Amino acid sequence: MRNPWLARNPWLSLWLSGANVMFGAARAHAQRSASRMMANNVASAVSAWSALLPSPAKPARKRTKR
Repeated sequence: MRNPWLARNPWLSLWLSGANVMFGAARAHAQRSASRMMANNVASAVSAWSALLPSPAKPARKRTKR
């Protein structure tokens, strides 16, 4: 006797394909958001650390004879 639970179901296949597309888009959106937040955090950390460093000394100007 054939098991009815193992038979192919086109409606289930369509539903799963749609769910896969939806969850894939949601996952991509979450990854973009996370990478954007990481980039902002790295940029703010770099600017905070670079603000603590002293600025380089300006080179002395050469005097011209008059």
